[in-house]
Amino acid sequence: MAAGGPPPPAWPVAPSSSLSISEDSLKRYVLYASESCIQELLSASESGRVGGNDGWKVLTLDDGVEISRRRAGSLHVFRSRWLLQSVSPRQFMTVANAIDAAKQWDPNLVETEYIRDIGDNLSIIRLRFGDASKPLFRNREFIVYERRETMDDGTLVVAVASLPKEIAAGLQPEKNNSIRGLLLQSGWVVEKTEDDSCMVTYVVQLDPAGWLPRCFVNRLNTKLVMIIENLKKVAEACPINGAI
Repeated sequence: MAAGGPPPPAWPVAPSSSLSISEDSLKRYVLYASESCIQELLSASESGRVGGNDGWKVLTLDDGVEISRRRAGSLHVFRSRWLLQSVSPRQFMTVANAIDAAKQWDPNLVETEYIRDIGDNLSIIRLRFGDASKPLFRNREFIVYERRETMDDGTLVVAVASLPKEIAAGLQPEKNNSIRGLLLQSGWVVEKTEDDSCMVTYVVQLDPAGWLPRCFVNRLNTKLVMIIENLKKVAEACPINGAI
């Protein structure tokens, strides 16, 4: 959600805990929610570099990788930031998406499905993890939107977050053997720097649902932001000529 901005319009919850809405209403909601997420991601990428820290606390700064945390209710928001040398924004963006990132979170991602495209740069995706997954993802599925935007200054942004549960249930009924978690906010900000390198900021706030202690969830969330390192290796194996 954008700092200081109004929240997305609330949808009434049907008695069945699912909500069937028109294509136009779904598009309006997702466009609004994803725009708020984009603004929040941009704010997180700028914080600490333009004065002030907006509540972010640096946890570690090692070998050029900064990991920070900001309190947001009972579940913290985590951020990692890293200058990737000799990796262009276009290279990194080939793997900075919901499905490739999920593969780095957990190799036991057992199913991915594009439910529908809402526009050229906006999709709804289902991710399902299996029995052998890590605690945050074990037997869980996430119904998320993914929006990709290029800002006027060339900065690239990918915003990924869960749909509200009642809307997700209307699009994709919940499986009996899965727990539907919530990716409250997440995404990438990729800024071009000198020598065709890029500064990458990744933000994540996850509620896996089910029974897990909040302190345990917050501790494991810190590990999620380190997927930049894994994605860097994947991006390096997918060279793309030319600059953004």
